[in-house]
Amino acid sequence: MTPAQTFKNLLAGPEPLLALAPMQDVTDLAFWRVIARYGGADVYWTEYFRVHGDSRPERWILDSITQNPTSRPVVAQMIGNDVPSLVRTARELQQYPIAAIDLNLGCPAPVVYRKCAGGGLLREPQKIDAILGALRDAVSIPFTVKTRVGFDSGDEFDDLLALFARHPIDLLTVHGRTVAQMYRPPVRYDLITRATQAMRCPVLANGDVHGAGQALDLLAETCAAGLMIGRGVIRNPWLFDQIRQRRRREASVLPVGRQVLNYIRELWESQTTSDVPESAQVQRMKKFMNFIGEGVPPSAQFLHDIRRVTTRSDFFRVCESALDHDRPMTLEPEQNAVAAPLLTQ
Repeated sequence: MTPAQTFKNLLAGPEPLLALAPMQDVTDLAFWRVIARYGGADVYWTEYFRVHGDSRPERWILDSITQNPTSRPVVAQMIGNDVPSLVRTARELQQYPIAAIDLNLGCPAPVVYRKCAGGGLLREPQKIDAILGALRDAVSIPFTVKTRVGFDSGDEFDDLLALFARHPIDLLTVHGRTVAQMYRPPVRYDLITRATQAMRCPVLANGDVHGAGQALDLLAETCAAGLMIGRGVIRNPWLFDQIRQRRRREASVLPVGRQVLNYIRELWESQTTSDVPESAQVQRMKKFMNFIGEGVPPSAQFLHDIRRVTTRSDFFRVCESALDHDRPMTLEPEQNAVAAPLLTQ
């Protein structure tokens, strides 16, 4: 069975699709290798391929496709605004074993949106219309779109949905924030619900999924076909399996502190290369710890300490001080952590 057919079967299946959200310079091939050992996602989105007039697909992102360690389908994500270049890149990417081509309309980074790419395209509906039409003609496998609910305001979302509905896309992922919000609250789950009602294609809900119980509530509230999760899974790599357990009406299995510590050690090893100085490796790990630390109580103190380390020994001294124990951990941000019928493993 081809990756595209596997992806279609997952979308049509009875279980909600669980996807790992793409996060540039974080959810790379090395991270996929780690996360797959903890149950992993049903589908993985690549980091975005930057597309412009003289671009070629980046080799390190192609490695995620050609060396895919997960045994799950991979969706190739593109970002850009030049129609011929996007078409050219989509045709080239279809020569690789991918499940779908995805267009990024949600990246909120100013360096991206100021170039009218990613979330910046939400201010250019006619441009989006032209891109969607050209890509739908060029893509023979599933074609998907990842968007935010608007650039400045969610009031723009109904017009965006009408635009998306004019094109036979196969999946729409909705991050329930505007571009201007970046990652600040609130998340407009009500607008994700509106998308599931308006679109003929399946819709994935994205934005601040932090625990298994909350994930099931979100699926029920929005009627989404599944969830795309990024930061929540970096913080808690057990989350996908915890959601599956709750779907089976089983108690979710919680890790204990030492298992979280082992996960951090695996991340460290996955990110280590011989040509990277120790100080740079520590800085690299802080990208992950900014998310993980939110679930390590007391999180304010832990994050304060981990952000100030400069050596490997100090990095693991801080981690071991907080995590060298056998107490179960929800790994939810402290403001979200609640008592629940959970087990240790």
